[in-house]
Amino acid sequence: MRPGRLEGKVAIVTGGAAGLGLAYARRFVAEGARVVIADVVDGADALKRLDTPAATHAVRADVAVFADCARIIGETRERFGRVDVLVNNAAVFATLKPGHFETITETEWDRVMAVNVKGIWNCVRAAAPVMRAQGGGRIVNVASAIAHKGTAGLLHYVTSKGAVIALTRALARELGPDGIAVNAVAPGLIMSETVLANPDISEFQRASVLASRALRREAGAEDVEGTVLFLASADSAFMTGQTLVVDGGSVFV
Repeated sequence: MRPGRLEGKVAIVTGGAAGLGLAYARRFVAEGARVVIADVVDGADALKRLDTPAATHAVRADVAVFADCARIIGETRERFGRVDVLVNNAAVFATLKPGHFETITETEWDRVMAVNVKGIWNCVRAAAPVMRAQGGGRIVNVASAIAHKGTAGLLHYVTSKGAVIALTRALARELGPDGIAVNAVAPGLIMSETVLANPDISEFQRASVLASRALRREAGAEDVEGTVLFLASADSAFMTGQTLVVDGGSVFV
């Protein structure tokens, strides 16, 4: 049997208890990785769905809190001995209600920024020393194609994902000398289980999004998980600071 593309690797997926995060975790396990899912909710059900107890672990944590991120890294090393891949997927999105920027509350703005931007910074500064000591690693940040579009109605989310793209470029420069590659994936509207659970998001500009795509169909987790796997694996070994847009050809960058 051909070995998986992540055979022997240990990967952390934040926001991994449901939706795209769980899809990434499942694909990584299928490719031979041992996977830790970190989420603000209990990951017990996600572990049952993955059904690979020897190769998976869950940590309940809020990425907006550095101490929680340090605990994610600590538990991963304790359970599996190392950290090879970090997928910064945790984000506030599927629970949002689109609206004019003047209607966004300061509390909601701050939470989006704390999770979507500060959360990545927290996770990377917790993981980087471990990866550096190991001689390298791979970090995959989840941005969004919406940042390239500048879509109205979700200013806080669009702003946060634009920051993820910029953060990815700067981190790639800083961590490159340590053998740590930092790239991002920017999905378009993906009809994951968490998105479908909130019609305010799943129906937001749905028709115009589909009409803008060169490949005019809905997208599911299977349409983006392969790109995340590519960025997490040795197949992208000489690539860093890049953002790959996966949106069916809605925007070209």
